[in-house]
Amino acid sequence: MNAGKSTSLLQVAHNYEERDQHVLLLTPSIDDRAGHGRIASRLGIDREALAFSNTTDLAALIEARHQRKQIDCVLIDEAQFLTETQVWQLTDVVDRIDIPVMCYGIRSDAFGKAFPGSAVLLAVADKLAEMKTICFCGRKATMNLRIDADGHAVKAGDQIAIGGNDRYISCCRKHWKERLGL
Repeated sequence: MNAGKSTSLLQVAHNYEERDQHVLLLTPSIDDRAGHGRIASRLGIDREALAFSNTTDLAALIEARHQRKQIDCVLIDEAQFLTETQVWQLTDVVDRIDIPVMCYGIRSDAFGKAFPGSAVLLAVADKLAEMKTICFCGRKATMNLRIDADGHAVKAGDQIAIGGNDRYISCCRKHWKERLGL
């Protein structure tokens, strides 16, 4: 969190479009913080995107859209919410339809567990690029600490709890473990 993933995604979309190429922006419908079907950056830029659910066949959706209008690149925000099946569908988009797919998301939840989609993405992606942010101590932040309304660490709960800076703090593993009492 707070590494500029959505900003980078929107910049990549702009770069493609500047060259008269067509991008398909996808975002999970579960994350509607910016509004349904919108990708927003903390810097204040946002764009419309196609919202998908965990039952959406992404390969079929992308192929159908590509048949109507050429797609040069697919960009997916909040990729941690992809299902394992959807990640494999995206490999079909790359391998069979020959459209590049770039996924932006986080790898683990607030309790240090990999999101199912993230785990498969990490295993099968052709290329991985880490976007970095820092902990309050200056170290590289690799963990996301969920906090309650009073700023206390949330030590258990659902894997998915949508939120931004109001619910999560990016921190290094040392400070994440300290706040969780591990």
